[in-house]
Amino acid sequence: MNVTLAVKQYVSKMIESSGPGMKVLLMDRETTSIVSVVYTQSEILQKEVYLFERMDSQNRDSMKHLKAICFLRPTKENVDYLIQELRRPKYSVYFIYFSNVISKSEIKALAEADEQEVVAEIQEFYGDFIAVNPHFFSLNLQGGRSWEPSMLSRCTQGLTSVLLALKKCPMIRYQLSSDVSKRLAESVKQIITKEYELFDFRKTEVPPLLLILDRSDDAITPLLNQWTYQAMVHELLGLNNNRIDLSRVPGISKDLKEVVLSAENDEFYANNLYLNFGEIGTNIKNLMEDFQKKKPKEQQKLESISDMKAFVDNYPQFKKMSGTVSKHVTVVGELSRLVSERQLMEVSEVEQELSCQNDHSNAQQSVRRLLQNPRLSELDAVRLVMLYALRYERHSSSALPALMDELSRRGVSERHRKMVKSVVEYGGKRVRGSDLVTPTDAVAITKQFFKGLKGVENVYTQHQPLLHDTLDQLIKGRLKDSQFPYLGASSLRDRPQDIMVFLIGGATYEEALTVYNLNRSTPGVRIVLGGSSIHNTKSFLEEVMASAGHSEPSSLPSCVCLFV
Repeated sequence: MNVTLAVKQYVSKMIESSGPGMKVLLMDRETTSIVSVVYTQSEILQKEVYLFERMDSQNRDSMKHLKAICFLRPTKENVDYLIQELRRPKYSVYFIYFSNVISKSEIKALAEADEQEVVAEIQEFYGDFIAVNPHFFSLNLQGGRSWEPSMLSRCTQGLTSVLLALKKCPMIRYQLSSDVSKRLAESVKQIITKEYELFDFRKTEVPPLLLILDRSDDAITPLLNQWTYQAMVHELLGLNNNRIDLSRVPGISKDLKEVVLSAENDEFYANNLYLNFGEIGTNIKNLMEDFQKKKPKEQQKLESISDMKAFVDNYPQFKKMSGTVSKHVTVVGELSRLVSERQLMEVSEVEQELSCQNDHSNAQQSVRRLLQNPRLSELDAVRLVMLYALRYERHSSSALPALMDELSRRGVSERHRKMVKSVVEYGGKRVRGSDLVTPTDAVAITKQFFKGLKGVENVYTQHQPLLHDTLDQLIKGRLKDSQFPYLGASSLRDRPQDIMVFLIGGATYEEALTVYNLNRSTPGVRIVLGGSSIHNTKSFLEEVMASAGHSEPSSLPSCVCLFV
């Protein structure tokens, strides 16, 4: 199960089906993101696609020498744009591909608009999701738990698209404590049953399984600093469809104001995205040293044709390596600056203590100590109190009122302080279906703490998301039906092999890492994780405030150069 490969194969098939000749690729805002995360522009250029246009652009020129490949979401708006396009075609022929199911009535409307008979093909290619990593996808939805009809519809479309792309007709389990999980499960079941009647997919001996969960069951994970490369970039700089905006980095050069981090096209990133911060620093040093060895000497003389040929042959590789080195040195350098400026190692150590240990006295003392540090950013101060509130909201000696007073003394506004209450309302014990900390006995915590003492890898990454325990229980056949029932009368009696998990309200890169590690350590089990979005702290708090009815951007604490 590889969601990146599924989308790449769809895009390749679109281009190949149009045959030889110069082509234009027409997309909408969402399909542009879908394609850009799996293919670079230079890769598509090699396939004779010489122009990339938005379907909604009003300024496209008529170019009858080009074939048009249209890859669009099957929305009413896009169908209307296509109808207008076909009535006055700008290109010689049109190959139309929708990223999901389209109705017969809309196909009929397109056929009636095609009076000049320029449409060569209309097909459904189920690439209606952002394939972030091979095992991780997102729908890029904001407000994923504000369950109006449009949000339910889009989540249903995205999930069914992934299932159809992977050719899986699953049994479905959902989180009983979450009404939205059940509603999404029922909606997906209805669509997928109908669509699979049209296909002759080979049924496996052990049916695949779809597990639908709710973000509110684990509000701690998206509030933590994470220390792997991919997660740190998203938390501190913001990673949007593999792009980072570095324009506000002090002294940044013009060509590095926006950079792309893609495991598909960047070997260093692919080898380091799951490594911790300490290892990344060592690997950056090795990358620099390797680059210096391969760098052409300034005094190098090109005395013969063979010298010139060797230089020309090696120059593209050298230039690519130069770009890779500049990009990663800049990104890691900025991460290091922010970690130091915001004292994130000290902050993260307290975060880990709050999320993994069960010592209330030490926890509240550690939080108080950090709140008195004037260098602590407002976001980090509020986040620490949120973690304390989630962890010890019903403790008999709760220090929450005193910590809230400390936020007031720091000058944190009332609106920002209210976010603490909003987080507890979103993911506190009253709404959770599971316990956030498992297990809590001293022996287990000691083992967890001393497991493989390796600096950053251990001290700052003790926390395991709740998803890890849920999937571990699922794989072992111990996940309780009373908490995660099956939709329908059937249940899975064998150990699941193909598992897809979807988190309503957004997933995190720490949870993607959990799935990556489980895939590596559990032979015969393949897991794919999806979320309505991919959260860092800022986006998660926006989700929380939207759920509480406070969606103004100003409701979030500011922090210098923190997010895109």
